[in-house]
Amino acid sequence: MTDKNKIRKQVKETLSTLSRPLYEDYSYKIARTLFADDDWKKAKIIGIYVSRQPEVDTYQIIRKAWEQGKQVVIPRCSPTDKRLSFRTLTEFSQLESVYYGLLEPIEELTAEINAEMIDLIIVPGLGYTRSGYRLGFGGGYYDRFLANYSGKTLSLAFNQQIISHLPIEDHDIPVSKIITNGEVIITKC
Repeated sequence: MTDKNKIRKQVKETLSTLSRPLYEDYSYKIARTLFADDDWKKAKIIGIYVSRQPEVDTYQIIRKAWEQGKQVVIPRCSPTDKRLSFRTLTEFSQLESVYYGLLEPIEELTAEINAEMIDLIIVPGLGYTRSGYRLGFGGGYYDRFLANYSGKTLSLAFNQQIISHLPIEDHDIPVSKIITNGEVIITKC
């Protein structure tokens, strides 16, 4: 088992002990902090994933973006070429369940958006260092996408997802900010 796989397993185990009330409370606190953040306030088009436990709840964040008149774009993975694209989402009924239970936009009901149009991308992950490096779920989709993205990036994480060390590889791209239920971490990138 690689170091990254070992860390993934440890973080998943830690998050599995989070009770539903704490999960809801922490997700709410993280969302409230995000809504007060300048990057959020200035963004007109926001790229965000549809969460599934143990990730911070993004449904409330997507709803708030719609309420504030922001355009929401959701990632769609192309397993054949390992490419990530973002597609518009105006209602949750435009989502379908794909591999591993991920929810992605239905192509026939959504339109692809060019990466340079996205003001802010909220990047998922399992674990994060204080310098902004993230442990993803193992597909490398976001690192490939972020290599050519010049907009703002941030991640949402529970305090338990902040880890002291992570093996860094050449292709790893750090996020510029991490919002947790206890603090906002501005990274060095």
